[in-house]
Amino acid sequence: MARRKKGQDVHGWLILDKPSDMTSTQAVSAVRRLFDARKAGHAGTLDPLATGVLPIALGEATKTVPFAMEGVKTYRFTVKWGESTDTLDAEGDVTSRSDVRPDRAAIEAALKDFEGEIEQVPPAYSAIKIDGERAYDLARAGESVDLKPRKVRIDGLKLLDAPSPGLAVIEMVCGKGAYVRALARDLAAALGAEGHVAALRRVRVGPFSASAAVTLDVLREMAHKGRALEALLPVQTALDDIPALAVTEEEAFQIRQGRAIVLLPRQAKELAALRRPREAGGRDWTQAALAMRGDSPVALGDARAGKFSPVRVFNMD
Repeated sequence: MARRKKGQDVHGWLILDKPSDMTSTQAVSAVRRLFDARKAGHAGTLDPLATGVLPIALGEATKTVPFAMEGVKTYRFTVKWGESTDTLDAEGDVTSRSDVRPDRAAIEAALKDFEGEIEQVPPAYSAIKIDGERAYDLARAGESVDLKPRKVRIDGLKLLDAPSPGLAVIEMVCGKGAYVRALARDLAAALGAEGHVAALRRVRVGPFSASAAVTLDVLREMAHKGRALEALLPVQTALDDIPALAVTEEEAFQIRQGRAIVLLPRQAKELAALRRPREAGGRDWTQAALAMRGDSPVALGDARAGKFSPVRVFNMD
């Protein structure tokens, strides 16, 4: 007999304002314990140094993690000029120094060259796997890490402040896979300077924003008062841009059994009008629809050829 997983059936999204000096995995574990949840995961790693939005999925919300990870992200970070480090942030050892302190005009001009689709070499200290090993594990062991350039999309870069000659505060809006630390490294090189990320905060991931985030301290207080569930957002929050399909109780039953249902011509036409290119988890979701029974998600599936076929069923009863 299979061992029953410990914990409660808790379903939904929590927007955690992750503190610094904590890994994303540690943050997920802390949240899972506070909810006594059976299952939890996060949508996009934040460095231990970084603070801000870490969307954490509980229960059936974990089935929507790939969609959250595809969301546009916004970061605000501080570059400290004068020193480069091996980790590209304040936690690393200094590898080189320079007296160059770029001014506002130079920084703003250089930022323009990094907007759009660019090729970026990820940091050696990253979670990317090389022959089954994490790059940061190899780097910490003193091994040479050779990562290939990757195409990433940077939608916007803005110099928010230059509080002193040695500091620049920048905002970056980007797609999946872009590294702030790599951007800082490449920006410094373009300016003929040395620099590293001294502070980093993520303020948005898709539909999840810092304005709605809760800290661990607040969550602990809510849990102590038996109110932790009030901090959760619905499972379907990560699917906010996928068209909804209202279904009857009988249709919901069929879908939960893995069966396709027939769409009315009006429904098929409305869903077709809302299609747009989508990819998540390595799968094409262009024809995706979210079957809903009232306010409860039933399944994520494909709406095509006059039918809705479930792909991921949500079990929250």
